[in-house]
Amino acid sequence: MLTFATISQFGRMLRNLDQWLQMGIAYADKKNFDPEVFAQARLAPDQYSLTRQVQSACDAAKYAAAYLSGQKAPSHPDTEKTLSELRARIQTCVSYLDSLSAGAFNGAEERRVAPPWMGGNAVRGDQYLTRIAVPNFYFHVTTAYDILRHNGVDLGKRDFIGVRDWAELASS
Repeated sequence: MLTFATISQFGRMLRNLDQWLQMGIAYADKKNFDPEVFAQARLAPDQYSLTRQVQSACDAAKYAAAYLSGQKAPSHPDTEKTLSELRARIQTCVSYLDSLSAGAFNGAEERRVAPPWMGGNAVRGDQYLTRIAVPNFYFHVTTAYDILRHNGVDLGKRDFIGVRDWAELASS
């Protein structure tokens, strides 16, 4: 159950990320500059750009979902250059996550996960989820948020959490 809930939360955060990009576009329009400058913005010279942060967040979510459900992850080449292309990638990833039912994750905690970058090593699914997938996903989502915020987009905690009205959360 924890695995399915976590993957569902990844989808929710990706929807929030899509909203932040939309807010970035609106901010650029209001300030009369090309919103595409955000795509290559970064917090430090040795950090990924916003484009790569969005791609990495999507990849972290889809690979976690695929590994933990025992499936092969869909392929998404990193070809996005515009904010609309990044938004489309987010939607594709969210659609994939939404296609997985809770039953797809039966046995996920005990499943051996061996991503290619681990060089033949494997970890239990619960360890992969809590010690690798969740921190990696939130690193990239948070950095994307920070890039937009650093560049003037009026984002706050409610935007990050994705709840504009606390009563909405209490009623769900």
